[in-house]
Amino acid sequence: MGSFNSAEEARQYFSEDRFATENGIVLDELDSQHSVCSVELGPRHRNAFGGVMGGAIFTLADFAFATLTNDRAHVTVAQQVSINYLSPAKGNKLIATATYKKDGRSSCVVNVDVVDDAGREIAQFVGTGFKLNG
Repeated sequence: MGSFNSAEEARQYFSEDRFATENGIVLDELDSQHSVCSVELGPRHRNAFGGVMGGAIFTLADFAFATLTNDRAHVTVAQQVSINYLSPAKGNKLIATATYKKDGRSSCVVNVDVVDDAGREIAQFVGTGFKLNG
């Protein structure tokens, strides 16, 4: 869990990531190899057609990437990211699981899988991070 002593300490730290948290995204699990974040879907996450906005899905995946790769001692910034939207969400909740593909000295590659609570694969996000103090 990096320099965090508990998941609650990590939640407190990342509560300052206001765009994500003010849009309802929460950190559910965190350890040194994976992060799980989720969001309960509401009207603010929908587009004009009633579907979940791509930006809402991206923000959830980006937050999972950030919670995995950053802690009090290490700052990582996204250097390049891509996202593939696979299916429209049918459930009421989205869950993003971030895992390291590579965790090197100065860079990392993270896979983030986004699913809904109905079991549908919604998106796949891949992020390359640059460690500022690696």
